[in-house]
Amino acid sequence: MAESKTKFAEAREWIIEHKLRTVGCLWLSGISGSIAYNWSKPGMKTSVRIIHARLHAQALTLAALAGAAAVEYYDHKTGATDRIPKFLKPENLNKD
Repeated sequence: MAESKTKFAEAREWIIEHKLRTVGCLWLSGISGSIAYNWSKPGMKTSVRIIHARLHAQALTLAALAGAAAVEYYDHKTGATDRIPKFLKPENLNKD
């Protein structure tokens, strides 16, 4: 009988395989949310709102990159993942 994965395990596997895409989506959602939040505050110039949104998204992105680096370090230390990318087939590596 096949082992069924939980939704959490499937999401974790996808995030591990697509780290940069995950960070990019997090940046986009962070800047969108920050712009929406800053637009609700009256009395601020548009340029200040955009600068604040960029700073918030940048901080969120740095935190996400640190998290991705921690996951990569943990996977490397425990040997949880294969270090050869999927698009490189081992039989094609040593062809002349």
